[in-house]
Amino acid sequence: MPTQLSMTGIASWYGPGFDGHRTATGEVYNQEEMTAASTVIPLGSEVMVTNLANGRACQVRINDHGPYVKGRELDLSHEAARNLGIVKPGTARVRIDLLSQPEGTRPIGTPIRYYVQVGSYSQPTNARRVSSKLAAYYSDVKIDEVSAGARSFYRVRMGSFATRDEARERANDSARFGYPIVIVSE
Repeated sequence: MPTQLSMTGIASWYGPGFDGHRTATGEVYNQEEMTAASTVIPLGSEVMVTNLANGRACQVRINDHGPYVKGRELDLSHEAARNLGIVKPGTARVRIDLLSQPEGTRPIGTPIRYYVQVGSYSQPTNARRVSSKLAAYYSDVKIDEVSAGARSFYRVRMGSFATRDEARERANDSARFGYPIVIVSE
């Protein structure tokens, strides 16, 4: 059973520049789906977002990390922002109510952990090849399988790290292998 959560804060939205790119879950971002990005709420969680200025509400699924702008709790997809009346002003004060979170995810309120993600692959053999190469240098390499609808993705990650600076240090060191590196938090 997930931890109950109801919080208020500022939500913004993101869309055109990110549409078609991979999210932290490995799925392709579609700005016209009802999704959002959060660094506080675990990936795969479902939340109800209410615009406190106009009372409009919608349900979204957390499928990405963000926003990375100080003072913002949630980055909504274009469609979710449109439903809430946030597109034109760009931001709004909202209430976020947790409806569900995937089993085994970090309980809300526990410290955020950072990971160095070295690619997300649709083929497990590709993930294993990258993982084996990195494991010769680092002891904390693992492969996480993530389901995105009918598809699965295999993320190669290192960590966890207590601070973003520790993760950045590892990212800088492992950049020498030439893989696409992203620091993610959970």
